[in-house]
Amino acid sequence: MIVTPQVATAEMSDADLDTVSGGLAGGVSGGLFLETPLADVCADLLAVASPEGLGAGGSVQATAAH
Repeated sequence: MIVTPQVATAEMSDADLDTVSGGLAGGVSGGLFLETPLADVCADLLAVASPEGLGAGGSVQATAAH
């Protein structure tokens, strides 16, 4: 006798799905790349807002030209 597993399903409201999938969030990001005869510079910025809080980050990288 072959037994097939049973899976229970249920409908979820949009509000319930927001909490399961991480909710609502918005963000902004930007970047800059500058190439000069003396050096190359790269900068990145990131900001995110959600009901759980705010997050931000940034980085700058520079390399000397040969």
